[in-house]
Amino acid sequence: MEKIREAAVAGTFYPADPEELQSMLHNYLAESASDGSPPKAMIVPHAGYIYSGPVAASGYARLQQAADHIDQVILLGPAHRVAFNGLAASSAAGFKTPLGTIPLDRAAISDILTLPQVHINDEAHRLEHSLEVHLPFLQLILNQFTLVPLVVGDASPDEVCEIIGHFWDRPGTVIIISSDLSHFHDYETAVQLDNKTARAIEGLALEKISHDHACGRNPVNGLLLYARQHGLSVHTVDLRNSGDTAGPRDQVVGYGTWVISA
Repeated sequence: MEKIREAAVAGTFYPADPEELQSMLHNYLAESASDGSPPKAMIVPHAGYIYSGPVAASGYARLQQAADHIDQVILLGPAHRVAFNGLAASSAAGFKTPLGTIPLDRAAISDILTLPQVHINDEAHRLEHSLEVHLPFLQLILNQFTLVPLVVGDASPDEVCEIIGHFWDRPGTVIIISSDLSHFHDYETAVQLDNKTARAIEGLALEKISHDHACGRNPVNGLLLYARQHGLSVHTVDLRNSGDTAGPRDQVVGYGTWVISA
């Protein structure tokens, strides 16, 4: 029997009911502008949908334009629950959400397991939300696709960059980096910090981005290093925080969406 990674945060970070979930996603996407070139890579947030869903949708609305041409998603997000070195791959055959099961690209995963920084670590995936929250968006906007999910632990920009470079030139592949921004500052402080981080991301200044600025710093910095090495530009699509979307303003979490075109 094939191993399936079950949804861990359905019913908390996003609705467990398929109809309610699809309706929420459709509403977020309808409210987001889809102009601009479809991205080859994106940085998108991973909080509960009522908080970060509208910001994530600003990237997925652009990706929707290329839905017919995408058949592989490389998804990298930070580890919140398990400490480890390198990048954690999964041994599962598929990842399940209320919208169905996404098949993992076992051949692609086997290929990158030859790299020293990549290891099978199912415990890192079991309860991790930084990847899972993106899956319903992908299921809604894309057609048939396979997934390469990687939880990023204590990994250097070079180690993440190598993974991104491994997949970048493959037609039909999109690379998604999952990260939130500053955590639990008052609204005005968060706006200042997140604007500074946005400028660093646009400037490919990975040295200026710490874990306090972005919880997904490790995968983000790997993408920025790849962009720097290959003369690519990163553009800000959306920059808000939970005080703008659904929460109070005394302690907010920052969210942003950035895109890189091929």
